[in-house]
Amino acid sequence: MSSTAHPDVLPESGPVPLGPATAPVARVGALALGLLGLQHVLVMYAGAVAVPLIVGRALKLAPEQVAMLVSADLFAGGLATLVQSWGLPGIGIRMPVMMGVTFAAVTPMIAMGASPEIGLTGIYGAVIAAGLFAFLVAPLVGRLLPLFPPVVTGTIILVIGISLMRVGVNWAAGGVGNPNYGAPVFLGIAAFVLCVILAITRYGTGFVASASVLIGIVVGTLVAGVFGLVDFSHVAAAGWFDVVRPFAFGLPTFDPVSVVTLCIVMIVVMIESTGMFLALAEICADPVDERRLTKGLRGDGLGTIIGGVFNTFPYTSFSQNIGLVGVTGVRTRYVAVVGGVIMLGLGLIPKLAALVEAVPQCVLGGAGLVMFGMVGATGARILGAVDFARNRNNLFIVAVSVGFGMIPLVAPNFFKQMPHALHPLLESGILLCAIAAVVLNLFFNGLGSTADARDAALRQAAASEH
Repeated sequence: MSSTAHPDVLPESGPVPLGPATAPVARVGALALGLLGLQHVLVMYAGAVAVPLIVGRALKLAPEQVAMLVSADLFAGGLATLVQSWGLPGIGIRMPVMMGVTFAAVTPMIAMGASPEIGLTGIYGAVIAAGLFAFLVAPLVGRLLPLFPPVVTGTIILVIGISLMRVGVNWAAGGVGNPNYGAPVFLGIAAFVLCVILAITRYGTGFVASASVLIGIVVGTLVAGVFGLVDFSHVAAAGWFDVVRPFAFGLPTFDPVSVVTLCIVMIVVMIESTGMFLALAEICADPVDERRLTKGLRGDGLGTIIGGVFNTFPYTSFSQNIGLVGVTGVRTRYVAVVGGVIMLGLGLIPKLAALVEAVPQCVLGGAGLVMFGMVGATGARILGAVDFARNRNNLFIVAVSVGFGMIPLVAPNFFKQMPHALHPLLESGILLCAIAAVVLNLFFNGLGSTADARDAALRQAAASEH
């Protein structure tokens, strides 16, 4: 997807392992295919594991449970990628699409999980229901595009980035609840990781630059280990192989407000996916008509259902991988098929998931400032294409919507007196922002045409790719 899937930045030019392509390439050799598939996985890896780490730690799960979320995320992401790239009858875009968990669902899911009446099983019930909803409404999404012009989607993505930044800042200080919160060693390591990522982005090229966040995390973890901040005891105790079991936390439960909340998230996700599919069609010189677009959106829905079954979260296409297709020029969908198989394999290695869980929060904080900040920056970039000079009403749409989105962030008790059942919705600034932006846009600008909306979605996807 999308900027909400992961914010890593791809270079607009520069060499990659196979060399820059001047035209789309439909076939490559087996070795090159394997290397390209691995490259796609490495580019998305930091973003792929970020959401289970955020949610797991926010809900104070045990380290082995957080590690299980990471394994489940990679395993289900591999399955979702195969659904989209390999395809099933009537499902899947059958293009080089890599699937990962969207950041858009993070804050509402944390609010759900923090409620004793909902918890993790309620999250998974809402994920499954939202995936089924997305699957069923996929043919209608084209008609919803006019509700989400750039002034709406740009504002939503901006608020997503700002909301997530709180997580990155707390990570950088050592994590909420840490008795040494804000210690100079935590801040120093976070700053070091940030500098490494920025240096690689500035001076690296091709794959190295596109994987700057992952490289920064690896280097930062090594430095944190020197200071004795890395605990490998859970890594040593973890096995080398284990299957990912469905409903590991119990059978899903279905809270109506939580279901509606994630259905709203899925509408935003599908609108962004539409833009990504159209952009990928341009890159691959492989046209996407309404029927094929519906298959791709059904793939998002089925991938999200798979996520709920296998103890993880809503899935969507990752924008940096779509950008990587443009950089390499290799358009064959089998690159993503190989990447999906690799993700499946990684999800079956508990020791690897335990290693990810062992990364100190201060290291993740330095990376989070980049990842989450880039989500917000992508929203700002999309808003840069909005006409504020000739249509001052757009200023009011952004101003008021951002204000609604900031309520849970700056005043957590603002809705304390509201019915408890509404809290998963009201405590998500992202959803408040989305509802306000859609309503205000309809009030000020009315409903645009579907053709204009498709063009706007394509331009938005182009802004998210780089």
